[in-house]
Amino acid sequence: MRLPTADPQVICCGVAGGAVLLSTEQEVYYGLNTVGAYVWEHLPPVCQTVEQLSAALSALHPDVPVESIRADIQELLDALGAHGLVHSPVGAPTCDDSVAPHSVS
Repeated sequence: MRLPTADPQVICCGVAGGAVLLSTEQEVYYGLNTVGAYVWEHLPPVCQTVEQLSAALSALHPDVPVESIRADIQELLDALGAHGLVHSPVGAPTCDDSVAPHSVS
């Protein structure tokens, strides 16, 4: 599944223990821990898919099951998307393929 891209209106600044994201559009700060910062830094163009990012993070944390890593990445991406900090690639399915599209009657 393709990764979303960072919103260009979001500024990322590394800090001890993670990163701080500033949404210049919303004028709101968001905090990321070290793993969250790693995920942010590896959004496209660094990694293109959730699988690539999961494998990269798994190599750094071999004691954590890759399924847990993938689920945690998905949870973070969902939260980032809910706050408008990332956007799905144009024409690509979202990272969350577990939800079927709804039709309106």
